Amino acid sequence: MFAKTFGAGVIGLNGVIFSIEVDISNGLPGMEIVGLPDTAVRESKERVRAAIRNAGYEVPCRRITINLAPADQKKDGSGLDLPIAIGILVASGQLSAAGLAECVLIGELSLDAKLRGANGVLPMAIMCRQAGIRQLILPQENAAEAKVVDTVEIVAADSLQTTIAVLAGQPRELAQIAAVKTAGPVGATVLSGDDFRDVQGQRAAKRALEIAAAGGHNLLMTGSPGAGKTMLARRISSILPPMTKDEALEVSKIYSVAGLLGPMKGLIEQRPFRAPHHTVSAAAMAGGGRIPRPGEVTLAHNGVLFLDELTEFPRQVLEVLRQPIEDGQVTVARVNSTYTYPSRFMLVLAMNPCPCGYLGDQLRECSCSPAEIKRYLRRISGPLMDRIDLHINVPRLRYEEMAGEQQAESSYTIAQRVAAARTRQAERLGASRVFCNAQMNHRQLKEQCKLSREAQELLRQAFEKMKLNARSYDRIIKVAQTIADLAGQQMIAYDHVAEAVQLRIAVAENENGN
Repeated sequence: MFAKTFGAGVIGLNGVIFSIEVDISNGLPGMEIVGLPDTAVRESKERVRAAIRNAGYEVPCRRITINLAPADQKKDGSGLDLPIAIGILVASGQLSAAGLAECVLIGELSLDAKLRGANGVLPMAIMCRQAGIRQLILPQENAAEAKVVDTVEIVAADSLQTTIAVLAGQPRELAQIAAVKTAGPVGATVLSGDDFRDVQGQRAAKRALEIAAAGGHNLLMTGSPGAGKTMLARRISSILPPMTKDEALEVSKIYSVAGLLGPMKGLIEQRPFRAPHHTVSAAAMAGGGRIPRPGEVTLAHNGVLFLDELTEFPRQVLEVLRQPIEDGQVTVARVNSTYTYPSRFMLVLAMNPCPCGYLGDQLRECSCSPAEIKRYLRRISGPLMDRIDLHINVPRLRYEEMAGEQQAESSYTIAQRVAAARTRQAERLGASRVFCNAQMNHRQLKEQCKLSREAQELLRQAFEKMKLNARSYDRIIKVAQTIADLAGQQMIAYDHVAEAVQLRIAVAENENGN
């Protein structure tokens, strides 16, 4: 006796549909799964046995062979439990095969036949739509993310019995259709209460953060302990513009595959904010593992990656950032396959100026020797510093600034200016897959960024005096264009270039070893 059902899995960030072939024949009783199953899939044998029995059905006391096709693709996770169980019931004659050809089944079975959620359901649902699948049956906790995809009938079931009832054509009320809910910044720091209104003083730092948010630029803040670097960084998400639908779908797919979307959650609308600890490994930062999963650079896609205490991160981890920053993606290579994950994020860094943290402080004297300071700064490579657009010093606040009653500007007010600048960028960049100035390549920069004669002359002088390279030249123009967008001007003027150069000076000094 033979039966075929369809399940789904994920390879990288893309969904794939698997064919589950079940054959029941004479021979020694047993169940064998072939087709490159991982440990979780192989262990499904015992989960499926118990679930079928506790659902009131029988597991045939015969030889059961289960083939997961295509056989040359690795299958991982527990989401194939449900199609395997249904396949056994159909092959043993306990359930009709009607409608299975146009139906994909996803879900992990508990021993009492209840359905548990699976990771990566959103890209699976997208693949079902592309393949013309009519119906997708899955656990209730995954229904919200699946319903983001239209044209596919989503049926949310709570157990194996409910799934059987749906396949048998019983009243649909037995399967509860979960409502779509919007997910917040899942797996990230909750930022809803963070507002720039709470930050006294630091006008220069706030200005730099506004420019960075408006253009998607990378930013480094340097200052003594307690100056407010972390406080400022954690509020940058409050001024970033909302994600487009395409951006939200990309982020939601990533968090779905990573298992961070959460139950009963649909599209993520708030930009991610990731702040990994300095003990993070290179694999956790870039992505990887036995079965590669997205790392921090991918989880921060279309959002912010914040590295506090930058010099405490291992050199190897920091060097991992170079390719994602430049290419907007990261490639993880394994023996049998290569995975490419998106990693277009805004990098925000914070560090002390020296080992003791008080170099240049007005109230406390630095106790570090020149050699110690030099070794400390060498923990950050020149190529990485070259990829930082803005470098701002965050000084210690004076008492008058902290105790002052003057109301600081709110995140809402700043966010309106940022949104207006992003709108100008979207109009200028047109239909290209570029959402902000920082993402422009050299050709787009030449076509879109127009400098006045005075601005060109200033840029020439800065290029020669600061000994800039081609990458620094492009990044200064991008920042200057963002400043012009914030000012509502089409052409880059002298003042725009001057501010961009000023924000680049510390980066250039580090590059040149001064």
